[in-house]
Amino acid sequence: MSATTQPSNGTVMYSVERDAAGDVATVTLNRPETLNSMNDEFMNDITEAFGMVAADDGIRAVVLTGEGRGFCSGADLRNAAAGDAEGFDADAAGEATTDSMDNVFHPAIRAVAECPVPTVARINGVTAGGGIGLALSCDVAIAARSAFFVATFGPRLGIVPDLGTTWQLPMRVGRARALGMALLGERVTADQAEDWGLVWKTVDDEELDVAVGQVTDVLRRSSPAAMSRIRESVDGATQRDLTDQLDVEMGHQAVLIPRNMADGAAAFLAKSDPSFSGDRY
Repeated sequence: MSATTQPSNGTVMYSVERDAAGDVATVTLNRPETLNSMNDEFMNDITEAFGMVAADDGIRAVVLTGEGRGFCSGADLRNAAAGDAEGFDADAAGEATTDSMDNVFHPAIRAVAECPVPTVARINGVTAGGGIGLALSCDVAIAARSAFFVATFGPRLGIVPDLGTTWQLPMRVGRARALGMALLGERVTADQAEDWGLVWKTVDDEELDVAVGQVTDVLRRSSPAAMSRIRESVDGATQRDLTDQLDVEMGHQAVLIPRNMADGAAAFLAKSDPSFSGDRY
């Protein structure tokens, strides 16, 4: 891993593995003492780290993971618990919450979801509350078998799932399972998560880094332009009918086939790896 500038608040670590085939960045959530819980500084560091990815044209994939025993345990509740104190101003707290979500938390989620290169969630432990929305903002999620998911919002905190969780869950697992997770707050194991389609793959803990490396090896050799257009096509598909989707696909192919197809076909026939341009779009 190369030495790089770090996000400002020190709650997220950023590193880049340089390789001739393409570089891979790793963004590590670094509040292990709180199982990587979220606060404003933490979310600002995520936004900053993914801004570094956007500014580095050599990067072709990003791994998002957590330091220590957890991926992300959701919001840091220590300040929220002060709401029981005498003189607590509920209206002011509501305004502060809206301001924080709009200006800090949501930009971080969008920075991950709109990253210009593919993102891989390396889920290494507890993933709870808003941590679910963060993990599922990535394109590919790989979970260690000991990892688990808990949507704590409703039954434990009396709030709505946020940070995109109410969008991600039904899109991935369907209405029945999304409501079961959100209304009941039961723990979902990594094996269940794979079976439901919540994550791409679950592997034994000791195989997690190998599995993530296999995925990033594919992504670092791929065309960044093709990867971003694949994500755009899939994410928008539910909002279109088949005819419109065919037109979307055709528009992307009109750009990508002249750019990539000859090299890709020649490498395929030669049983070798293609060498695609690093252009992102």
